[in-house]
Amino acid sequence: MNIGILPLGRPTFDVPYAQEQLQLMLNILEQTGEDICGPRTLLFDEASTLAAIDELKKQSIDQLLILQVTFTDASMAVAAANAFEQPISIWAVPEPRSGGRLRLNAFCGLNLASHALSLNGRAFSSFYKSPFVADLDDLKSLFAGRELVQRKDATIVPESTPAGEAIAQKLHGRRIGRIGEHPVGFDTCAYEPKKIEELAGVQVDALQLEDLFDRAKSASNENVDKLRAVLDSQVPDAESVDQAQLDRSLRLKLGLDQIRSEGGYDAFALRCWPEVFTEYGGAMCGPAGMQSEAKVPCACEADVYGALTQMVLQTASNQPVFLTDLVDMDAEDNSGVVWHCGQAPLSMCDETVQATATVHTNRKQPLLYQFPLKPGPVTLVRISQSYNQPKMILAFGEMLKRPMAFTGTSGVVRFARPADVVLADILASGLEHHMALTYGDHRNALRATAGAIGLPLLEI
Repeated sequence: MNIGILPLGRPTFDVPYAQEQLQLMLNILEQTGEDICGPRTLLFDEASTLAAIDELKKQSIDQLLILQVTFTDASMAVAAANAFEQPISIWAVPEPRSGGRLRLNAFCGLNLASHALSLNGRAFSSFYKSPFVADLDDLKSLFAGRELVQRKDATIVPESTPAGEAIAQKLHGRRIGRIGEHPVGFDTCAYEPKKIEELAGVQVDALQLEDLFDRAKSASNENVDKLRAVLDSQVPDAESVDQAQLDRSLRLKLGLDQIRSEGGYDAFALRCWPEVFTEYGGAMCGPAGMQSEAKVPCACEADVYGALTQMVLQTASNQPVFLTDLVDMDAEDNSGVVWHCGQAPLSMCDETVQATATVHTNRKQPLLYQFPLKPGPVTLVRISQSYNQPKMILAFGEMLKRPMAFTGTSGVVRFARPADVVLADILASGLEHHMALTYGDHRNALRATAGAIGLPLLEI
């Protein structure tokens, strides 16, 4: 077979480590006996990737293999799917849970690509294994199509109950402030205001990042000092980060407070990067965590359905919620890792660990919280648009008492079903990369809520 490869990466991650992983992948690919064509270096941007796609189109390939070496958005996976009728496979690379930065975040890239391909009706095969342990049989199985992701739909709307009707009624009339547009290639965060209003009676207002920046900059020094005193009572090391950047970050929280007061918003969907770092100069993560702790859900990457999901789970549980990425699945350990930069509500911190202040691992600006999530039962849910069909996707597990898997806010969860089965379901369902999480078992309330608003339910 003639296998065309596209090695995808982003320069904001650990490039030397990514290059090492890519070389290991190439080494084993060369041992398969197949003809491997395409670039042997990481493709960091749209121009280089589209050029590589054009070159591969001249090669009469039999199959396209996307090497998901680091996180990337889904735009190039979709471009490749549109360029080739041949079968597509994606090989994503796990990384050790070392307690340091998330160096590759390749699983999240696979997750984004899976959802985007579901929206485009394109089948693909997947492979999530380190090149240290992958063998020739694994790759032969991939090339033979035996790892094809089998579509999994939600088909049954649960029975509604008075409790579900009450939750649905509480959602009706609530408002989400969407500040900035979702990043290109984040199809997981796209939305249509009319569909959300028809689904849950929730209104979305589109605001600009400048609206937030202006209010943040005009916040009074007195209010900044009060918020700083609150932060100092929460973490012992706020002095360790850049103080000017910390000041700007705290002002974002005050800016959100003002916008909420003016617009009567119940949740936010925030475009957090890159402009908050590159144009404003302070991180959104810590302020978002503060808002979520106060039961004002904040979805990063302007994920409106993520904000809606948070409101649903918060209403069902009456607890703060955390919009998280799933960044690793380990069948051998039978666990997964949930993580986001540093925006989990502080009440989710492991009680035996002191939360600290830190900076964004890629952008190097504060404020982010850093701590491992506390042990206990957790419910995860997503109001999903996969395969262009609205549904609720629900999961349950136990957060384990483990050392911090990655910097920021992260936790190791053991799902109620085996990790390899959950992984297969995530890809087969086209699940978005953000899920809302809170502590406790709220599955019955969420099942009833799905019934009340007419959503098919899929439990993974």
